[in-house]
Amino acid sequence: MDLLKILEEVVHPALGEKNIVELGMVDGVVESDGKVEVTLGFPKKPDPLKDYLVGATKAALIRALPEGVEIEVKTVVKNPSPKPQKLELDLEQISCVRHIIGVASGKGGVGKSTVAVNLAIALARAGYKVGLADADVYGPSVPLMTGTEGAVPAAVEEEGKQLIIPIEKYGVKWMSVGYFAERGQALIWRGPMACSALKQMILQVKWGDLDFLLIDMPPGTGDIHISLVQEIPVEGALIVTTPQAVALSDVEKGVDMFRNKNINRRIFGIVENMAWFTPEEHPSEKYFIFGRDGGAAMAERFGIPLLAQIPLVQSIREDGDAGTPAALSSRPDGLAFMALASALADECA
Repeated sequence: MDLLKILEEVVHPALGEKNIVELGMVDGVVESDGKVEVTLGFPKKPDPLKDYLVGATKAALIRALPEGVEIEVKTVVKNPSPKPQKLELDLEQISCVRHIIGVASGKGGVGKSTVAVNLAIALARAGYKVGLADADVYGPSVPLMTGTEGAVPAAVEEEGKQLIIPIEKYGVKWMSVGYFAERGQALIWRGPMACSALKQMILQVKWGDLDFLLIDMPPGTGDIHISLVQEIPVEGALIVTTPQAVALSDVEKGVDMFRNKNINRRIFGIVENMAWFTPEEHPSEKYFIFGRDGGAAMAERFGIPLLAQIPLVQSIREDGDAGTPAALSSRPDGLAFMALASALADECA
């Protein structure tokens, strides 16, 4: 006879009508010749319904078992399950990284991730060892833009620590929370959860020797940015904007954040994305549809170098959607990202 099936009839009235089996209260069941012994486990904190549950368990067994079977219901005090140990993260895995640089923007929609991905590839094409951590935990786009959707990073254990192996493609080591979520799955995380995931995406990854580790930061300014620069030795940041006045007004917020006395990180420069529109069939033509030289004016205002002006070319979007970023090409857009990589390397030197 299935004794656990019988015990499923005993519910705990104070715990949502769940039975004692699914609540994990049945600590043991022993059936021998003419005797059934059931042990119920209770927490150290007294359960006011303890006597009721003991009686209900015995009554359920009496109803279901043949007459004459001796029934005994005992109780024990169960220790609560130990809390999972807090993941210990240290700086060991980034100790061999020369430059850790954030790619930030004051607002979304300015092509920050596009710049970050293409800059990483351009640096790799220039001969540097490069990694990119996708810290945009609410909208991870690196898997799509690099054609690595569906890739699952491997894990290894070294000296008792679980480490994640980054995905390698185009000469760059990639890591993104998007590798651990289903496509289209919304990541509904509060700030502390997002910060914890972000730190894992950087500190639990086996990066190895790198010249540059770029961090694609979430748009805006907030607790994730503060946590990042306070707990990870970020050397400085690039700020991506478009020439539009509405985007440039948000650049000021980003500049103020990195220059805040509690953060105080270097701003390597401003990258003006979508600086002008160039038809692919007429590469010498420029149409300033979002305004002209707004990024240059902002850079001059804050005393920050303007590292690059990236043209708006249809192929940048198409290549990003196809997982073959523009920096792989020798077109004007690809050359613009190569020039950005060279300018950043010079600033770091």
